Amino acid sequence: KNNAIVAITPAMLTGSSLNKMMKEMPNRTYDVGIAEQHAVTLSAGMATQGKLPFCNIYSSFMQRAYDQVVHDVALQNLNVVFCLDRGGLVGADGATHHGAFDIAFFRCIPNMIVSAPMNERELRNLMYTAQLPNQGPFSIRYPRGYGVMLDWKTPFEEIKIGVGEKINDGEEIAILSFGHPGNFVLHAQETFKKEGLSIGHYNMRFAKPLDTKLLHKICKKFNAIITIEDGCLQAGFGSAVLEFISDNNYSTSIKRLGIPDEFIQHGTQEELHKDCKYDSNAIISTVHKIIANNVVSQVS
Repeated sequence: KNNAIVAITPAMLTGSSLNKMMKEMPNRTYDVGIAEQHAVTLSAGMATQGKLPFCNIYSSFMQRAYDQVVHDVALQNLNVVFCLDRGGLVGADGATHHGAFDIAFFRCIPNMIVSAPMNERELRNLMYTAQLPNQGPFSIRYPRGYGVMLDWKTPFEEIKIGVGEKINDGEEIAILSFGHPGNFVLHAQETFKKEGLSIGHYNMRFAKPLDTKLLHKICKKFNAIITIEDGCLQAGFGSAVLEFISDNNYSTSIKRLGIPDEFIQHGTQEELHKDCKYDSNAIISTVHKIIANNVVSQVS
């Protein structure tokens, strides 16, 4: 779009990436320095003038601009797109850089859309959707690291706000993923198929607004749900599903997988996902435990 403007900090895009953007879009790219509060308020000001800012900040650094997000953007319901890089565990940068809290702290802000793509195609489509008119504050979080698609330049498609998708049908347990951990579920499904297990998988895409229509179907069909996210368990995506279950008086049991209530230290992403018990093996183990408990309950 001709009215799109990108506000960035050096921590977001450095070296060749920043230079390329500045060269290709010199009138639409702004390096605001290491000043996250200024980046958000500048974006808000642009939005009041009919511009569409894409405000690109690390998830962990967005914490510094939380007040500006609340009062300068959300309170006025302005069209600002927050692109949160390094959402989730980032690995070797350690506790100061893990993007553990953005799902939780954005989910409680009125007017805010909280989304996470499962792959590059969904990231492109969410960014395309976010630039459509009158969306309001729109958060898109994505992880550090490599992608999962070779042919990622897919055609742009609008994603309806608050709508998830069924990836795999099932009968025994439903796994609800938010963001890139959905790929951990895909890998775990290979084991489930070999074992003859029927495990449903739903890519929810949005922590806010939730796909309540889909959740009603899931809760009516399944007695057990597993949620998985690359974010803190307290007040995160899994908590949003818990709230839905409670508010609608469902008896569905739920097991939440994600970052525990502690500061996570250094390590590779693979090591930390394993330590925090939400990698593919943890998903498999959790499914096996739920099935074993159900068998014991039926026998009893």
